[in-house]
Amino acid sequence: MGIYLNPGNENFKRYLKAPIYVDKTMMIDVMNSYIDRDNKYVCISRPRRFGKTIASEMLCAYYSKGCDSHALFDDLKIAEAAGYEEGLNKYNVIKIDMNSEYQNTLKKDRLILNLTEDIKDELKEQFPGVKIKEDDSLAQSILRVYSVTGETFVILIDEYDVLVREQAPQALFDEFLSFLNGLFKSATVRPALSLAYLTGILPVVRDKIQSRLNNFREYTILDAGELAEFIGFTAPEVQALCAEYGRDYAECARWYDGYKQHGLEIYNPESVVRSMESGQFKGYWGKTSSYEVISDRIRANFSGTRDAVIRMIAGESTEVNVTAYLNTMNSFKTLDDAFTYLIHVGYLSYNIEDESCRIPNTEVRKEWLNAISSEPEYETTDRIIEASKELLRETLAGNSEAVARALDESHIHVTSNRSYNNEDALQSAIYLAYIYALNKYTLIKEMTTGKGFADVVFIPFVPDIPAMIIELKHNKSAESALDQIKEKKYFDSLADYKGGLLFVGVSYDEKAKTHECRIESFKK
Repeated sequence: MGIYLNPGNENFKRYLKAPIYVDKTMMIDVMNSYIDRDNKYVCISRPRRFGKTIASEMLCAYYSKGCDSHALFDDLKIAEAAGYEEGLNKYNVIKIDMNSEYQNTLKKDRLILNLTEDIKDELKEQFPGVKIKEDDSLAQSILRVYSVTGETFVILIDEYDVLVREQAPQALFDEFLSFLNGLFKSATVRPALSLAYLTGILPVVRDKIQSRLNNFREYTILDAGELAEFIGFTAPEVQALCAEYGRDYAECARWYDGYKQHGLEIYNPESVVRSMESGQFKGYWGKTSSYEVISDRIRANFSGTRDAVIRMIAGESTEVNVTAYLNTMNSFKTLDDAFTYLIHVGYLSYNIEDESCRIPNTEVRKEWLNAISSEPEYETTDRIIEASKELLRETLAGNSEAVARALDESHIHVTSNRSYNNEDALQSAIYLAYIYALNKYTLIKEMTTGKGFADVVFIPFVPDIPAMIIELKHNKSAESALDQIKEKKYFDSLADYKGGLLFVGVSYDEKAKTHECRIESFKK
């Protein structure tokens, strides 16, 4: 058992001993379907604290010849899969944690050379009958072992993108690319590898490495394909944890859900675990990094940034082209590049169906609010968010005039590059004006109700405040908006709701560019 070659299973064993462990071992079954086949090169990227290292340690414990892992896996899901025994501790594993290597080395210019030498030393010790030359690369050394013994290797590289994220010197980065190229692109070495598994936050760099690692199957937070259920916790897994720990599942969803993949609701694992253990729903994931990640991107002020950020803060989505970003830290040329990066690091979620992004949940929204509060460009938005607290109080108090004035202000700040008079802008004004309400309400847009669709419905998830149905009208009266709520019985869909209910009719006059509001309590 070595540090790099055929390490043991102690790290994975520690994860299993944690108070909370969610069984993701069926990921091994997917990897077994790739092993020793043409599609044996896999790269999976996802945000920090989404379980990358646990997955890497799990694969190491399963495949490595350096340990016997029956006791770890026999009671887990993978034990029920066909072929479970065939791969268990049957392969030579080389496991590299690039983040640890990079952060801990004293001479970063010798990083790749020292890493190569250390692994070669372990190969020499493990395979004394194989003559490995001093000037052999790691790829050549592996090939020599294979040619003499027929032994193949599984290579696991965790945080493979650390040199990109840390913006390492170009010479070191180029040396690392050559290191990867030698391992994974050489047709000569190919038979000596049974599986290559890379994991990191960013996908494979596309400007200089594309031709070198284009044989990898990529699974990302944009589209994880058949690995989608393994990039975070799924809804059933979180429901089970909430039931076990006596936590409110709906509240957990509001805080940590929002990363949708192939029909699955994906939750932030780190935050779910912390909230189960502490019994509190609050921001955990952001404390492991900084909202400066957001600030750095919006500070670039690409065309349309402010409008898009405001819409997303207000709960809307914005279109994004994720195809142009080169997956580096210095190739941001457009707003699409900036937002694609923020998707990869978890500050935005991506909807592959309509190619849009949005702020995924309450936890991340708070990070965005922290970010814009320190940016001069967003001072007006910050004031609107503060005013939103007062707006909610006035709405609940039935103060129609205060609501109309707030919408006048909000409407101005969501239309700088859009048509002021269209319905989309009016809806954006509503969402932004009521941004504070998201701390107390679930917002449902165009909710199917009675004989039609209500424009906006707010359903409370805290006690002692009423639900609200908001209907919007263009160049008509606020009374007509209230009449439509009643005539089409929009309240029928809330028949099971037992609390109070407010009807809010809003009209917008295009010529005067002003709003009118009427508020009425529904009498059951």
